Formats: sequence, structure tokens, C-alpha cells
Amino acid sequence: MTRTTHVIVGGGLAAARAAKAMRDKGFDGGIVIVAGERHPPYDRPPLSKAVLLGTAPLESTRLLTPEFFREKDIELRLGATAESIDRATRRIRLRGDDAVEYDKLLIATGARARRLTMPGSDLGGVFYLRDLDDCAALGAALRPDAAVVVVGGGYIGLEVAASARKRGCRVSVLEARDAVLSRIAAPDVAVWFEDLHRANGVDIHAGVTVAAFGGKGGRVDHVLLSDGRRIAADVVVIGVGAVPNVELAAEAGLPVDNGITVDEQARTADPHIFAAGDATNHPNAPLGRRIRLESWQNAQNQAIVAATAICGGDARYAEIPWFWSDQYDINLQIVGLPDTWDRIIVRRYEKERSLTFVYLKDGRVVGGNALNAPRDIPVLRQLVQTGHPVDPTALADAARPLRELLPRRRTT
Repeated sequence: MTRTTHVIVGGGLAAARAAKAMRDKGFDGGIVIVAGERHPPYDRPPLSKAVLLGTAPLESTRLLTPEFFREKDIELRLGATAESIDRATRRIRLRGDDAVEYDKLLIATGARARRLTMPGSDLGGVFYLRDLDDCAALGAALRPDAAVVVVGGGYIGLEVAASARKRGCRVSVLEARDAVLSRIAAPDVAVWFEDLHRANGVDIHAGVTVAAFGGKGGRVDHVLLSDGRRIAADVVVIGVGAVPNVELAAEAGLPVDNGITVDEQARTADPHIFAAGDATNHPNAPLGRRIRLESWQNAQNQAIVAATAICGGDARYAEIPWFWSDQYDINLQIVGLPDTWDRIIVRRYEKERSLTFVYLKDGRVVGGNALNAPRDIPVLRQLVQTGHPVDPTALADAARPLRELLPRRRTT
């Protein structure tokens, strides 16, 4: 009797969690992880924080130990690139003419850094931060007093800026939009973070575009802006978003639309193929629309749902989006992903030097940003999930516990 084999293409968080979940659910067939990187599955969030700072070793990011893979009989093929999927024969062709057969396939290919192709973008000293090798190379370049220019004022850009400042670098952030974090946060939150970075010595330039990178001897020494200004740079870090790795799925004829199209069980249009993580476009029931998320929560939990479905279970992925970012001594947590709102209430906790921005629409909570106030996140998640109307006056009263605004459970 042929042994059932499930294959996971991708070697990140989603792959690791899916493989573990399959074994946790009692699947005793073959599991093969085809990972393009040479490193075993690892956690990416520390790359722009503790690992880049040098306060945590690269090995600390490892998600599962070598012993785990051996004990659970999970075959880990590192440095193996999946080049095509033959859906008819259920075979994946790997680079080098090798191949692997599957009964069920999980595509967890993630996303790659969006690259700039303007003049000088290939100069030495121009970095992206997406994987362990990127982190090691960038960390070696962040010497004290180096002039570091960060292109992009999103999560990654601001986290790198904070880490570089802590390492004694001179830092400038260039953001094309009118404010940093403007893709994910309200203007008041963006201003708060701009003030935070300026207070820590970062030069913020918003509403600017880069025309080229200039240098001598093959290394960057300045960034040229479209308005003609030059900003000195020993190091440039580009963080302008990510592109989902959908090519493998698209070439196999699977529907793709800003991500691999899946349902709430992470199923693609092919009953034998699933997808999870940054590369997927999935329905989000609480938000009432389809989304593609680049988040730790999504990569982990959607992968577990996919593994459950692959093993014959009936889990559904329908979670309120959640993100976090650590910058200096500030922990930002974001719950919800509102596309519109009509009011923002600010809860200020003076003793803890923390605050929470709560987004409302038609008197209901649709999202929140908690700054050093992690206790608010579970309550905000419930308020977004239930859609329960809230009293804005009570919401603004930081002396009143936020949990008191939750709907009361009926008793019989």
C-alpha cells in the first residue's frame, strides 16, 4: 500500500505550523517540506528588532528543532526550489530535475520584498530585509555613526530605523506618502510615531520620492530625491512593501488575484491543493471582504486551518486581523483592518504612559491601535467581532475598564 504523502512548498512560519499541526492531528503519512532557503523554518519578526540589534542570535529565530523534524518523521528539503506543479499527476518538479509526488499540497510560498529598479539600486550598501541572510548582512553594515537612509515608512522601515538609532547610526526615513504608517493607521497615529522617531533623533521626510541612488567605487554614498535634494547615505535600506509569491500557483492554472485565491478552509480551486500565509487572498467573514495579509498571526493560524482541512477536519479561518510592531520602548498592536471609520476615540492612561486609539463607524468599534496597552487588544477584538454598539463617552473614559463595554451575557 502506497504511503499517503502531503507536501508543503515554502519554509517559513506557515510551513512549520502546518507540518506540526498535521502530526498533532494524528496524520502518520509522509510530510515533505520543500524550502527554497538553506535555513530551517524561522521566525521573521525578530529580524528587524532583536536580531538586527544584536541582542538575540540568529539561532533564536528557529521555529522547530532538528530533533523535532527527526522525531516527527518530517522530511525537510532545504535549498530546494519548486519550479512547477503538474496537477494531473500530482507531481512537483524541483530545480535540478528532481521531483516529489503529493496526495495533498500546501503552497506556503510567502512574499518577497518589493524591489526598486531605479538608477543605482544595485550599488553596494543598498539592502532589503526579508530573510536571515539579509539581516546578517545589514547588521554588519550598521556601524556606529553610519548614515542610514530608510526608504519606506511602514512597519519594517520604522523598526529598522529604531534599531539603527539604537546602534548609534544617523538615520533618515523617506516616505512617499504624506505620513508614515499611513497605509495602516489614522493620521493621529502617524503623527504620534513621527514625533516618537524625531524625539529619538531620526529625520523624517514625508511626501518625497526617490529618483536615484548615487555612489562611488560601486558603493552608495547618497540618495537623490525627485526635487533635487541629496541625502548622504553609507547604508540604504529599502522597505516599500512585499509581493506575494504566486507564480508557482499561477503557472499551474490556479486562480490568482493579489494572492492565491482560497476559501475559508484555505482550499484553492484544485481539491488537492491548499494555500496559506502571505501569498493568499482569502475571505474574512468578520470584515465582510476578501483580503491578503502579511502578518504573523495569519501565516500561523491560516496554516493550522489548512492542515486541519488537509487531514479531513472542518476548521474555518475567520479571525480579526492583528499586527504588532516594537519601536524603541513602544509596543504597537493593531487589531482590525478598517477601510473606513467616522470617529476616533483616544483612551489615555497617564500612569502607564500608554494610550489606545479606537476606530468607530456608526457607533461600533471597527479597529484599534494600542500603544503600550496590550490589555486592550483582547477586548477590542471582541468588540470588533460582535459589532456591539458602544457609548463614546464611556469609551473615552480611561478610568473605566474597557471590558465593561462588552455586551453582557444573558443568563437563564
